[in-house]
Amino acid sequence: MPRENRKRGKKHKKSKEEEYHASNHQAEELEPQVAEEQQPAGPSWIVRRQAEEENKEAPFGYVDAEVKAYFRTVDLQIRDWQEQGRPDLGGDEESDPNEDRRLFFVAALTEMEGKEKQLATDPDCSTVLERMIHSMDDFVRRVFMDRLSGSFEQLVTHRFASHVSQTLFSVAADTIYRESRGILPSSPEDANDKGELRTLTQLVLDVCDELLPTLSSLVLDPFASHVIRALLLTLAPACFLPDAREHAVRSKKSAAWKARQGSMKSVFVEQQEGVSADPKKARVPGEFRKTAERFVRALREQLGENEVRALAADKVASPVLQMLLEIEAEYDMAEEAGSLMDSALVGMISSLKQNPDAEHEPSDYLNTLLRDPTASHLLETLARRAPTPVFAVLWATYFAGKLARLAVHPVANFVVQKAVARLSGGELGRASAELSGEVARKVVKAGRVGVLQALVDRAAVVREYEEEVVDVVRSAFGLVDPGDSNLVVPCILRALDVEDYKAALVVRAEQDARHEDKDGERPRKRARRDTGKEEGAMEPRVQGALLLQSLLRLSSPHNEFVLNSLQSLTMDEQIEIAHHPTSSRVLDVLLSSPTVPAKLKRKFVLSFMGRFHELVDDRIGSRVGERCWAAADGYMKEKIARSLMPHEHFLAGSFYGKFFARVLNLQLLKRDPDRWKDAQTSAGASTSATAPPAVQPAKGMLKADVDTQSKQEPVADAGNGDEKPKKRKRKAQKEDEIDVLFESTLGRKVKKSELKPVGGGDVDGKTRVEVDKDEEPARAGKKGKKRKGEMKNEDKDLRDVLGAIKAAPKDDGGKGKKGR
Repeated sequence: MPRENRKRGKKHKKSKEEEYHASNHQAEELEPQVAEEQQPAGPSWIVRRQAEEENKEAPFGYVDAEVKAYFRTVDLQIRDWQEQGRPDLGGDEESDPNEDRRLFFVAALTEMEGKEKQLATDPDCSTVLERMIHSMDDFVRRVFMDRLSGSFEQLVTHRFASHVSQTLFSVAADTIYRESRGILPSSPEDANDKGELRTLTQLVLDVCDELLPTLSSLVLDPFASHVIRALLLTLAPACFLPDAREHAVRSKKSAAWKARQGSMKSVFVEQQEGVSADPKKARVPGEFRKTAERFVRALREQLGENEVRALAADKVASPVLQMLLEIEAEYDMAEEAGSLMDSALVGMISSLKQNPDAEHEPSDYLNTLLRDPTASHLLETLARRAPTPVFAVLWATYFAGKLARLAVHPVANFVVQKAVARLSGGELGRASAELSGEVARKVVKAGRVGVLQALVDRAAVVREYEEEVVDVVRSAFGLVDPGDSNLVVPCILRALDVEDYKAALVVRAEQDARHEDKDGERPRKRARRDTGKEEGAMEPRVQGALLLQSLLRLSSPHNEFVLNSLQSLTMDEQIEIAHHPTSSRVLDVLLSSPTVPAKLKRKFVLSFMGRFHELVDDRIGSRVGERCWAAADGYMKEKIARSLMPHEHFLAGSFYGKFFARVLNLQLLKRDPDRWKDAQTSAGASTSATAPPAVQPAKGMLKADVDTQSKQEPVADAGNGDEKPKKRKRKAQKEDEIDVLFESTLGRKVKKSELKPVGGGDVDGKTRVEVDKDEEPARAGKKGKKRKGEMKNEDKDLRDVLGAIKAAPKDDGGKGKKGR
């Protein structure tokens, strides 16, 4: 080191301070050449390397510290608003409840103007931009994407800007949907001076033109690949299943990180009108289909066959290749020679076009895909989307005769499940025979119950070989002996064969013996593990519950062994099944499956009689109780409600049972059974499209008010019979004020005290009788004739009184009205 640098003094200290400030300023301006000239003596290559790394991290410059601090406050405020949801709209109607939020958001957008690229590449501000994108309207989204346009090739490969681009393409689908319907936002007045702003549809197409030349390198980039997936999902939403949309865009790690950021949604509205929940019905411009086809053809041209096959085992590129295969199959491009599917299947499509009867030798490449954890997903897509002739050859070459090994493999069994879902009747029968016997026992021992479920699901679809599939399931769990028929549900639910299940019962009995009470009695209700962290052998498994649900969807003769096993369980065991979040789904399918006879559904619902209060006293069991109530008819509902009358106080004190008690409305059943029946009938009719408007509850009206109103309207007209048209005709004429007052007063009394006229005419105050509903039939039978004669005389007296009032002078009538 030179001697002058080792000297200490004020001058040297000042020069180092100046150099420090100068170096910081140069780092912010990203001028490595100037920085190199001002650096002290020493190895300059270290400084140049550092400048290159900084340039790669911030290709558009660094964000100022004050701006970054401001956007931290914006992030906190928007996150708070997103957790609160939409502001209350019950205040002043003239004022906008979102006014404060709009002003704050406009201020943030103003501060962001001109710094979009720097903010997108900043590690802290990129998350703020993602949060703000969800609250942008259509015009602001267009402006934001227009500011980023031209630099997307750099942005999508950046660590932080790639997530901003991905979020932007995901929310752009809503704006594009509205633009396809001709709904365009009005631009501000000052925006016309800055030139024409492209629509978001055109902006997305321009971004695709920008990325297509380098597509082969982008699919291999760890940051750009998920942006390409989001872009393909926007271009062709109908090509992908609804369940696979989120999984196709984000990995498990990315989804977990996204969940930690909290809810990201608009702070102004709860849900904007956008793409339909069903991607098959999503409306996208016609240019998007052509652009999606261009992505497929661009990858074909840029990569050779071996390079396409190499993408299958790449963790980054394999998901993109799967999405392109989905698009290729949906748009009928897979059957072309040299397609991506043809390359992935090692020329199988081309050879079938040349010679359909030629035999195909198994390829080592596809055999490797079967057992590779990453590439097996690509083979699942090939088995699911391959054309029918190609799939027949694929099954015969790689699956038929090899199911005994593939079904128990930890990776290949998932591919087998996708392939079984496309089998025809004859192939399904041969597959069932191949998996029967000892092979099926090995499948259960290895925990690959999903293969059996795929067989059952396919048999339920084609309605063939159902008996053979049931025999395979029985042999797999060792339930061949008729004496073990009552163990069907317990064994399959826990994915254990009979031997393992009985051994687990012995272990649990020993555990219960060690935890007995002092009196030597076991507690009535077994504690359930809600956390799922300590799942034992007796804990219900998801795979077993799904298999039981599939078995219940078989036709009636073939699902009876499951139904008989459910009926043979004790009530405590049935309630335990209903209280578990996994096993309760089996009961839901039992009540909703059209293949289960109605007689067995009725018997199942009535089996809980006397224990319904225990069933609904649980978070999961209350949902099962509501399902039972919805599946019951009027007679069963009344029987269930009357069985719960002694437990009314228990339900009222239960956190979950009180909601079920509200549906029952036991107080109305005690007070007026007829009205309760009418209320249940109207409640059932209101759920259908043919519900009359009279029984639809208005906003803010209580259920009891609806019941009272629906009951009183026919009561007020009861007994009027043939005179009702005459009354309407008389009301259509010009009436006297005294008549209107008299009739309105009389009507209010009838509605207030709920009186029924026994005869067929009008009644006055002297002849009006309050009839008890319980004693009405008896009284009507004994005194019907007498009252009929009395009512005729009283009607005559009433008409005389009305005639006298009409004949009175108008002045007297006015005084009487004033006195009232």
